[in-house]
Amino acid sequence: MKIKGSTALVTGANRGLGLAYAKALLAAGARKVYAGARDPSTVKLAGVVPLKLDVTSAEDIAAAVAACGDVDLVINNAGIIGTDDLLGSSGVEGLRSVLETNLYGVFAVSRAFAPVLRANGGGALVNMLSALSWASLPTTGPYSVSKAAAWSLTNGLRNELREQGTLVVGVHAGYIDTDMVKGVDGPKSRPEDIAQAVLTGIEAGEQEVLADDTARHVKAGFAQPQSMYLGARNA
Repeated sequence: MKIKGSTALVTGANRGLGLAYAKALLAAGARKVYAGARDPSTVKLAGVVPLKLDVTSAEDIAAAVAACGDVDLVINNAGIIGTDDLLGSSGVEGLRSVLETNLYGVFAVSRAFAPVLRANGGGALVNMLSALSWASLPTTGPYSVSKAAAWSLTNGLRNELREQGTLVVGVHAGYIDTDMVKGVDGPKSRPEDIAQAVLTGIEAGEQEVLADDTARHVKAGFAQPQSMYLGARNA
């Protein structure tokens, strides 16, 4: 599909990567961009339509569908990282919280907007995943679980939405230079570069976008005897 003239919804669009998506969509000529956020007053970008949208709220999602019947591009960007260890004292509650946003929130928005996309010619559904969909680090257990589940969800949605002509895109990237990972040391991609890679992928009809070198490296490692998802070998 073409970005120019499209009508897009971006979740978590008030800052970070979501804000970069909104800016890139406007620059590419999108006709309208709905910028979803839990608090729409935090959306400061000129030219977008602020939208109250907590992806864990069924009421917010239903209201968004009613308000955004012209959407033909949905970008599921909203997510949280979580801080609990899987086996820590609050591991169960922590995992449930991360899954509520990163898996069930993506599912709920996708399910609700699928009929809207169908009515508007198919369009595209983009799910922001991660290189950590395919690997887990000592500090990313719950987040990796949620993104792995969201990757599988994305593949399932692709099967079910193919008949209505909806392009389903899974996006994988390493750390992105946003507030979410400001305390993480290591290489980080610019959110502007990730957003542009995704829009380019949408226009090319790509079902999977490996948006930076980290994602490409991790996926290439699947063919190695000691794949990255197996973790470091014990000494």
